[in-house]
Amino acid sequence: MATIALFPGSFDPFTAGHLNILKRALTMFDEIVVAVGVNQDKRGFFDNDQRMDIIAQAVNGMDGVRIIQYDGLTIDICRELGIRHIVRGVRNMLDFENERAIADANRRLAPEIETIIIPTAQEFAHISSSVVRDLLKHHGDTSLFEPEGVVLPPVL
Repeated sequence: MATIALFPGSFDPFTAGHLNILKRALTMFDEIVVAVGVNQDKRGFFDNDQRMDIIAQAVNGMDGVRIIQYDGLTIDICRELGIRHIVRGVRNMLDFENERAIADANRRLAPEIETIIIPTAQEFAHISSSVVRDLLKHHGDTSLFEPEGVVLPPVL
């Protein structure tokens, strides 16, 4: 039986750090479902179709990766898809504390679903989606922060 994990996030945009976590998670699971969260109350920098396209470019040619969109609680999409593991990446202790709190809440609500927290490799620890968005807003070079082969949509 294949082991499947959900890698949820807003991925606004998907970065080289996200790709590092995804690749490392693929060494532990047969399939990773990258789940782009839809938040109706929040307007993202990129729309959901653009986010999905960026991720598709980043994972082009990789086996064991599926990309979906979801709206609602992460544990609900896990239950709907029969997934028992959530993968989350952290860059630092602040990220870890935040992710641990979410994992603890999810465990209370869905004890059958386990969260696996993977620290980002050191060379990617400085990369965040907010840094990439800031560079894009100011027409800076994002090539060092995005996965190889990704072409980000133009910023108007």
